[in-house]
Amino acid sequence: MYHRFEENKYPSTNIKIQDFKTHLDLIEENNLKFVNPKNFLDEINNNKGQRKVLLTIDDGFSSFYENAWPILKDKKIPFILFVSTREVGKKGYMSWDQIREINENEFTEIGNHSHTHEYLIDFDKKEIKEDIEKSIQIFKKELGKNSDFFSYPFGEFSIELKNIIIDFGFKYALGQHSGVIDDTKNLFELPRFPINEKYGEIKRFSTLLKTLPFKYKKLEPEEKYITNLTNPPTVTIEFFETKNLKNINCFSNEENKWRNSSIKFLNTNTIKIDLAGKFITERGRINCSLREDNGFYRWLGVQFVIAEK
Repeated sequence: MYHRFEENKYPSTNIKIQDFKTHLDLIEENNLKFVNPKNFLDEINNNKGQRKVLLTIDDGFSSFYENAWPILKDKKIPFILFVSTREVGKKGYMSWDQIREINENEFTEIGNHSHTHEYLIDFDKKEIKEDIEKSIQIFKKELGKNSDFFSYPFGEFSIELKNIIIDFGFKYALGQHSGVIDDTKNLFELPRFPINEKYGEIKRFSTLLKTLPFKYKKLEPEEKYITNLTNPPTVTIEFFETKNLKNINCFSNEENKWRNSSIKFLNTNTIKIDLAGKFITERGRINCSLREDNGFYRWLGVQFVIAEK
């Protein structure tokens, strides 16, 4: 997941264009296939021996159109561009004419990123529905149809928000919790690796290209929107049978301090993660990894959102 390109005063959401070019080269050198979003479900379910990558760009900043789009267009590299309809045409953002130009290509998809890009998870049900309905109406007016793809603003979702997205007819929804998509993942909780100047450094990016799905049967709690009463959450993960699961490592950021999480095995394939305190920042995160014999890593990220009240 990318945002800005060569907007160096925003390092937390920016990637330098030369690094982006290197990322594309590394993807090809590592024999990963670029996924065309128009064939998304087939790509998940078929040819599972082929490692693949889906490029996504959130927000529709002008710097994408000016700096990255010419590169992707020249090489016909597929991607999803997620836009929030309220922002289109404002200073620093793409126009509808530019978005339509991109949308005309068979290797591109314009995804829905809500209307306002506010913290929808803190809205009430009526406000959420009004926001999403407005974005869909604008999509139909400007592009002729709504997208099958939705990207949660800030990667935040609750059971209620997720169900609203399902009810509106979307087929897929993507967050910002890190991980690798596979055929066992919930299609409305799809993970992505956020890439920026810090987390897009070439050495780290090369490591990301060696991550594999960490398949699990069940992850609790299902609700990722937590209150003071449910913070810290009791986290259990039941994995499918996994070789050397005893070597799993998890890290978490409770009390705003990243640490090696305390893990207890409830049975051969189920772990309980004991958090040392509450999550006190906007988002609580747990990342688990397992090194394979071939140097690859299985990776699973979980993101919790802490309610305002």
